[in-house]
Amino acid sequence: MQASKNKITKNAEPFYRLSVPKQKTSTEIINEARNALRTLRTQRPFTPAEDQRKLFGSGSSGAPQNRPPSVFSLHASSFDLAESRPVSGVRLSPLDHKPILVTFAKDEDSSICLPKPPADAAEVRKVSSARARLLRRTSQGNFLSAKMIPPDQSKNVLIHTISRKITLCICVEVETFTEYVLLFCMYFEGLEDETRINESEEEEIFWHVKILPILHELEKEDNIENLCLACTKLYQALNEGNMFGKRFKRRSVLLKTLYKLVDVDSDPLCLKLAKIILAMKVDGKNLLSVCKLAFKICRNEKNDYIIQNDRLLDCLLEVLRTEDLQKNSEALLYCMGALKFMSGNAVLLNEMANKGAVEMFLQLMKQINNIKENDIHFSDLGHLLVQLTASLRNLADLPPARRQLLCNGAVSELCVALEQRMNDKDVCTYIVRIFSKLSSYNDFCGALADCSRCYILFLALLNKHQKQQDLVIRIIFILGNLTEKNNQAREQFFKEKGSVNTLISLFQTYRDLDLNAQKWYHERGGEGKHPKHPSEAEDVLIKLIRVLANLSIHPSIGAALAAAYRVVELLITVLEYKSVDDCEELVISAATTINNLSYYEVKNSAVQDKKLHIAEMLLKLLMSNSMDGVVEAVRVFGNLSRYHEICDFIILKKIHKFMIALLDAKNQDVCFSACGVLLNLTVDKNKRAFLMEEGGIGKLVDCLQDFGPADWQLACLICKTLWNYSEDITSAASCFGEDADVLLVLLTSLLDEELVLDYSLDRDSRDYHKLYWEREFKPVAEKLMDRIQSHHSFLPTVTTTPF
Repeated sequence: MQASKNKITKNAEPFYRLSVPKQKTSTEIINEARNALRTLRTQRPFTPAEDQRKLFGSGSSGAPQNRPPSVFSLHASSFDLAESRPVSGVRLSPLDHKPILVTFAKDEDSSICLPKPPADAAEVRKVSSARARLLRRTSQGNFLSAKMIPPDQSKNVLIHTISRKITLCICVEVETFTEYVLLFCMYFEGLEDETRINESEEEEIFWHVKILPILHELEKEDNIENLCLACTKLYQALNEGNMFGKRFKRRSVLLKTLYKLVDVDSDPLCLKLAKIILAMKVDGKNLLSVCKLAFKICRNEKNDYIIQNDRLLDCLLEVLRTEDLQKNSEALLYCMGALKFMSGNAVLLNEMANKGAVEMFLQLMKQINNIKENDIHFSDLGHLLVQLTASLRNLADLPPARRQLLCNGAVSELCVALEQRMNDKDVCTYIVRIFSKLSSYNDFCGALADCSRCYILFLALLNKHQKQQDLVIRIIFILGNLTEKNNQAREQFFKEKGSVNTLISLFQTYRDLDLNAQKWYHERGGEGKHPKHPSEAEDVLIKLIRVLANLSIHPSIGAALAAAYRVVELLITVLEYKSVDDCEELVISAATTINNLSYYEVKNSAVQDKKLHIAEMLLKLLMSNSMDGVVEAVRVFGNLSRYHEICDFIILKKIHKFMIALLDAKNQDVCFSACGVLLNLTVDKNKRAFLMEEGGIGKLVDCLQDFGPADWQLACLICKTLWNYSEDITSAASCFGEDADVLLVLLTSLLDEELVLDYSLDRDSRDYHKLYWEREFKPVAEKLMDRIQSHHSFLPTVTTTPF
């Protein structure tokens, strides 16, 4: 808050005319309250986008020869034509008796002419050969003319076709003839009532009327645009005729035609082919090939637009939902890989979330988690899990998807996968990236904190992959989020065996890496500008120190860390070799953590033992161009100035002059921290004179006037400092100089409850203001005013509490 411009001087107007700063709400007071200990926040680790779409990213840990390929050749020959044939229907059993064949003479009235059996073996072979040719043509679906048959002639065509079959069969063998006669009779029974036409007959008609002409068009057409249009018509026709799936008996003819078109080098066409083939519910080799086809299309980012318009997403989600995991693991791998690529597109990502992909992915993950390490499929399913977790990582950006993850128990399933795949860095990295994103949100962070297994898993990963920066930094970031607001999380992590030792080991590793990098930079003469963003090593250190700072909020943990010499030494080394110009966030984080630890006055405190060295390191931070760094250094001096050695150091190095100068900063936090140091200095009678010599009294009065009604904590601290300073007062004039009258009028006004407390505020806000005013400011201000008025007082010296 900016200071009021209407300052009081000796000739000022009455105080009630003073423009009082706007009083803060209860929320503002809580948010700006100066806790003795403070947590740290930092940015989430940056994950650069992959420059190419691949099954496995460039940072993948697996050997290429052990991973399924992202690039492969795919042709019509990749599909299995034998698998395309529908499952054979139930054949009629041959009759037990041999029917007697009667030779009929040609009768003009007869509707059916049955020829005589062939007389010799040569004739039999001739007819058998014709039958074989007929059956071959039938199996290929070409026994009908390519011309479109009008609907009203369809039944006649079918009758004629069956008649021809019966005629040929009579010429060959009796049993076959008998079967076809029976079929023929059954067919004519069905024609007696059109409502009893069975499904296969309707399908036969629909095939010749709607489907077959499109297939002929696909076989003859060589223009890609026209082929795409034909495929669109084919999909619509198949959907209209309810011919998707495995039940369709002419499925083999259809699929063979589509497979041939895969050789046409066109992604838009292949997209339409993939959509139809997937809808036909192929399996085995063909399912793998069509999933690879979809993967190949999605791998090209330029195809995202056509994918959006052609609803390939629905087909792939259906494969994921229905296909057997172990039987089709490789096909599901490429299916999931295609979905991963889709999740990189904002439009498709939202569509994915809206169609329940999160729940579907988690169900698949649960199935994978049920496969144990000794299973032959375990390794292959790890490749699939990489694609799945990568997709979930992208979905975690969407609020609806985050809610679905939380509601569907994602935390526990991800932890199970993390535990089972500890040796798979790719899987671990993607799961940790998911947690890194989600732990930034309070609800998910709470759910993760409640999962006690996660702390053991995170520590195990840190120890196993200590030099894998991308993995380490995210785990540390997650731990920082968990320990920022949750005291239970601090306890659970700290009590895990080796938790602090793991942090120390990581600190040493990345401190050494950073030192070496800095040494190399200086040996090159510091060529070029220093990087704007923290280096990888610096970023790990920033987030690791944040964990220590957050842990130190807990009373017993903070006390233990303050006595942990290696922790304190490592924090000091950061201040030794690093400047704010090198990496401001790292230096300030180290100073904040030292400040937290300096709060604890415990036996064998490492901070207390090294306080003078810490003060020397803080001096260069105090003189830096970083205001945040200056404020942090002043805060540490506020705690360390409880010790006489530090007070002597402050006077010796003339740091007190800097503290007084900071009172002009017109910043509440800066003034509060500087005033805390001045308060501790005034405890020593021999050091009080500096306050008058440097104009400190006037600046303290100005701060009281500027911030008093808006910040009762700061107002209280100023009054305590003036109280200590005036302990040996003989007269107000000699003690406070020309500021005595101003101070007296100001105190009188600030102690007027009706004037300084705004009763127009809501009750909570008013109560908070009144609480600080009554309990902190009023007692000290009243005594100070009485002392000034009487020019003498025997009240004891006041010392500050650490902050």
